[in-house]
Amino acid sequence: MKSFKISVPASSGNVGPGFDSTGLAINLYLTLEVTESEEWEFYSHSSSSNNNHEENFIFKIAKQTAERHDKTLPPCKVIEKSDIPLARGLGSSASAILAGIELANHACNLSLTLQEKLRYGTEIEGHPDNIAPALYGGLVISVVTEDEIDWIQIPVIDVDLVLYIPNIELKTEAARNVLPDSYPRNHAASASGISNMVIASLLSGNYELAGKMMERDLFHEPYRAELIPNFDKIRMEAKKHGAYGTVISGAGPTMLSIVPKGKAAAIAKPLQVLLTDYQVETLDIDLQGMKVE
Repeated sequence: MKSFKISVPASSGNVGPGFDSTGLAINLYLTLEVTESEEWEFYSHSSSSNNNHEENFIFKIAKQTAERHDKTLPPCKVIEKSDIPLARGLGSSASAILAGIELANHACNLSLTLQEKLRYGTEIEGHPDNIAPALYGGLVISVVTEDEIDWIQIPVIDVDLVLYIPNIELKTEAARNVLPDSYPRNHAASASGISNMVIASLLSGNYELAGKMMERDLFHEPYRAELIPNFDKIRMEAKKHGAYGTVISGAGPTMLSIVPKGKAAAIAKPLQVLLTDYQVETLDIDLQGMKVE
């Protein structure tokens, strides 16, 4: 087995009202450097020691994927590194799942198609809105219908990103628990229309309208806002300094602004002064998705 490197981007799910169906790949990365070995060695970014590989989440996904094809993972030395903060709404679990699937795919010569990787990842993650952009790159809309997963990649949108990452975690389960079990028909119709307007305005290049509509979500943000520190302050200040719109990234607690091209640093600087217990990052949309070198 030749040595190889897997790189998987972070992702921001929902992008406002695109609940569980819209996601954006972001240029923070989980990487695995993999070489053949006589025994398993798994070194995680969170520890310099040789971790118990059988307890590692990525290894478990790889083993499950290999066994699905009646294969046994060959022993490898794996060095895991990650820029993606955990439990912050940036798709860390989706990136890890795809890394595990690709580890098995490459180490066991499974020759999985992209659609198979999407399906396997979605089955584990539960929904495709983070898996799809992390796999394909860019802004991706995806949906599970019966036994199929359909997706479409939106052409490149000409915006920059500013992310506000607090020094606290928010588990997806906790963020799910505040959501209603159902929505009245009129509420759902309005929420769906807002989501449609976001995508249409992004496609037409009307980013001001896209930002306005992103902030009018009715599916999840009104319920999760109370879980997000400084939700109203971040949205108001970002808008004041020129952002098109600001939304919760995934289930939170990170928030994300889409901003005019070339204006990210000017918007981030005053927000970083204001938000002393946050990382305020200027980032780009990743356009390639998962890569193997």
